[in-house]
Amino acid sequence: MIKKIFLSILALIIFTGGALMAEAKTIKLEKSWDKTFAKSDKVDHKKVTFHNRYGITLAADMYTPKKYKGKLPAIAVAGPFGAVKEQASGLYAQEMAKRGFLTIAFDPSYTGESLGEPRYMASPDINTEDFMAAVDFLSVQDNVDPEKIGIIGICGWGGMAINAAALDTRIKATVASTMYNMSRVNAFGYFDKTDENARYEMKKQLNAQRIEDYKSGSYKRGGGVVDPLPNDAPQFVKDYYDYYKTQRGYHKRSLNSNDGWNVTGCMSFINQPILAFANEIKSAVLLIHGEKAHSRYFSEDAFKYLKGDNKELMIIPNANHTDLYDKTDIIPFDKLEQFFKDNLK
Repeated sequence: MIKKIFLSILALIIFTGGALMAEAKTIKLEKSWDKTFAKSDKVDHKKVTFHNRYGITLAADMYTPKKYKGKLPAIAVAGPFGAVKEQASGLYAQEMAKRGFLTIAFDPSYTGESLGEPRYMASPDINTEDFMAAVDFLSVQDNVDPEKIGIIGICGWGGMAINAAALDTRIKATVASTMYNMSRVNAFGYFDKTDENARYEMKKQLNAQRIEDYKSGSYKRGGGVVDPLPNDAPQFVKDYYDYYKTQRGYHKRSLNSNDGWNVTGCMSFINQPILAFANEIKSAVLLIHGEKAHSRYFSEDAFKYLKGDNKELMIIPNANHTDLYDKTDIIPFDKLEQFFKDNLK
């Protein structure tokens, strides 16, 4: 009996170790420059990986200023929701590195080059943890000052960034750009037009899909940005199409550019609000939104909930939601630079 128990434990150790080694071997990182933006000669770039608290290995691009002295302030960047690090988050990260910060743009769990099975799932818990894991990683870099770490979240990751800042006291400054509150939009729909009855019907459909997925052994994809674009599409859908479905922002690994999340991929956001403790954030927060963005109300309402004199809302004249993804003449990078310099000290 003792021998059988010993062999069982040994088998478990071997299996677990093998699984961990398999994960390390299966992550595939693109070696070529495959971003939607041009490479800067003012920064050094390399691929890195780190793991979150749930053991999921995340892939990231690290950008470092060509010339610097001592330890650098650092920023982790993610988003938009359904995008990859080769799109908007990478552009933000590279630009902030040009301005003197060590930065990483990472793919969230279950997406892009990051690991996690099944693919194309989202979670208010795990995705908040992804940001905190990025802080873990940055904190132990030899060329980073662990007391000077900030984060930038774009679109749905703006809400996740605020949620992370409410939990992680190591985050000294947070920027949410063109923010979505993913809990609110999943539960209440755009402009809060989904009532309790409509929400119940939506949950019935999602739970029916769970049965179909279980039977088939695979997860049905929800579809990314609509293509072809209907003539009567709302303007914000046209804006998404112009970014995700054209040469401007298309990427082969982007969910929004292709087949989207799993149909049930964002289900848990419906009854798990992410900004419940945002009013307890003591560190600095800057919310940036376009004047003409359909999503502007997410930032305005989040700002009303924040407390303290180190919180700021900046509205960019005439800008729409996706203008703040990649239009460097509209994204207020000078403001971001000053904000982080003022608060990462």
